[in-house]
Amino acid sequence: MPTRPHGGTLTNNFIDKSKIDRDLFTLDVDTGLKKEIENISFGVFSPLKGFLNEQDFLNVVNTGRLANDLPWTIPIVFDTDDEVAKKAKDSSQVALRNNGQIFGIMNVEDTYNYDKKASAKFVFQTDDPLHPGFQKFVAMKDNLIGGDVKVVTAAADADNNNSFDGKFRLTPSESRKKIQDLGWKNTVAFQTRNVPHVAHEMLQKAALNIYDGLFINPLIGKKKKGDFKDDVILDSYTVLIDNYYPKSRIIFSTLHTEMKYAGPREAIHHAIMRQNFGCSHIIIGRDHAGVGNYYSPFAAHEIFKDYPELEIKPIFFPAFYFCKKCQGYVNERTCPHESEFREELSGTKMRKMFSSGELPPSHLMRSEISKVILNYPEPFVVD
Repeated sequence: MPTRPHGGTLTNNFIDKSKIDRDLFTLDVDTGLKKEIENISFGVFSPLKGFLNEQDFLNVVNTGRLANDLPWTIPIVFDTDDEVAKKAKDSSQVALRNNGQIFGIMNVEDTYNYDKKASAKFVFQTDDPLHPGFQKFVAMKDNLIGGDVKVVTAAADADNNNSFDGKFRLTPSESRKKIQDLGWKNTVAFQTRNVPHVAHEMLQKAALNIYDGLFINPLIGKKKKGDFKDDVILDSYTVLIDNYYPKSRIIFSTLHTEMKYAGPREAIHHAIMRQNFGCSHIIIGRDHAGVGNYYSPFAAHEIFKDYPELEIKPIFFPAFYFCKKCQGYVNERTCPHESEFREELSGTKMRKMFSSGELPPSHLMRSEISKVILNYPEPFVVD
């Protein structure tokens, strides 16, 4: 059965387009922010019904919890400039537009200024301007708008011409129904921003040995330079699932949001979102949601001790590696051999190999996956 939504209630905020006043002040938003508004309305960010008001924002930044003490570690915010913030506040309700199309409304609760650098340092645990999450946060505009949002009832189908949305994207209501229809008592989520290598496959199949189903949920959205492009990730997983997984035990769905690279805080955020999708467990890997050397390798494991009330439970598998002496995938619990016999393939190392024209051997990456990547002239994000 699907796990209870975070906070107890799944948000479903919709409005009929005919109910939107044509004379409302209109806010134009980019596609990334549109996805976040959809995530709120579809329930991915339950129990949030909108962008954080000032009290919730300060609580999330300083304590990793909403003002009501519910766990929440990543600020979900709408930034804008002084002039737009004033007009939005005066209007109290505004229309939301993307690419010339009205797709929702926002009831403006408050607008407020914030200390960008101090807030970012709390969230990312660094004030290094080279950290991609910190860098993006401090580049936001000076005002934040808080308030509930609703999207038009057809918004879930509005992007069917986009292969990412139309083919793979499930709302929490849809994923919960699938889990219920399949009769799974427990479901393990796997968060990824990479193409799959064999160590990932072994990790996922180790979970399938214990739990009823696997919810593979790659993050689709803006990533840092050097990460694999979204379509490469999707094509790679499609090939892997078609050839190496029992279809009755897999749900494959995309998550449309941006990587924050916030390490342990983002690990909690990832868990909460997957709880809203109906998962009972989530695999938390080594250096989960990390970047560079900003976080200790197991910081994302340790932070779960601060959130014992989460209903989704983390699974801390030790890192899998290929042992040349064991001739198979093992971990430190099952393999006695020295490091000289180990072959490890991290996402970072994998990207470096492809960038230099070196293909991973088939025992590290399925040849079908390597072929998918090779079919792309440029498989990586370039800016």
